[in-house]
Amino acid sequence: MKKIKALLIKIPRTILAVLFMATVLAACSSDDKSAEENGNEENPDTEIPDAGLYYKVLHVKNYQGSTSDENPTAPSSTLYYSLEENKAVEGSYKKTKKWDLAFGGLYASFLSGNNGANSQNNGYLAGGSGGIAIVTKPFNDVVDIPADSEFKTGIDLIGTDDAGSFGNGVGWYLYDFGGEVVTDGTDPQKAHVAYALGEPIKIKNGTTIPARTIILKTANGNYAKIKMISVYKDVYTPAEWFKDTPHMYYTFDYVMVPAGSTKFEIK
Repeated sequence: MKKIKALLIKIPRTILAVLFMATVLAACSSDDKSAEENGNEENPDTEIPDAGLYYKVLHVKNYQGSTSDENPTAPSSTLYYSLEENKAVEGSYKKTKKWDLAFGGLYASFLSGNNGANSQNNGYLAGGSGGIAIVTKPFNDVVDIPADSEFKTGIDLIGTDDAGSFGNGVGWYLYDFGGEVVTDGTDPQKAHVAYALGEPIKIKNGTTIPARTIILKTANGNYAKIKMISVYKDVYTPAEWFKDTPHMYYTFDYVMVPAGSTKFEIK
């Protein structure tokens, strides 16, 4: 009997890890331990949200993505972030509820949530109930939480704005390919600049593009509003953003409220 117990103890976890770029599958992980060994009936991959993170403005600075300016059309590795723990999550946890916000697609600049029901989602079959939406309102003016039907559940959903180059609907940033949308095109360093739309921005033709705010439903069903501030390292205003400024370093603010809330509040 002692030998049998010793053998059982030595059975390792099975972890299947496969990493590819962009739209191919990132690493999956599984845990072979039984509910008794885990001490409860819950999914061991599910994190309990930190209640201390609710109702306050949280600031994330210079969250670093991977880029390749030498081959800019090549997809970047998808990044994963847990709003409920306020930390980055490794790609090996893709098929879990440990993350809430994914950065994928070109330059890892297209956002999506963690949804286990949508077969196109990064978290397919992992049990997440997340989704993502965007509104054309400043962060401080976003109070009401949308109905669940308004959250999109696919992959790489919100990125480039139609006001700029290669627009893909209402986006969280304006991409100025030639430097002729926001500026007059005479400064080559203002070409290929990504302008985060956390604040309104006036473009060359005199139009003011209103601020955008991301609204996210987390994997566990809580809610967050997000203000995307910059993709450039340590610089946060359009006048300081240039083609050669180090990127992609995501800086953003967010406020999270628990599941069942109808309003975003700061206490």
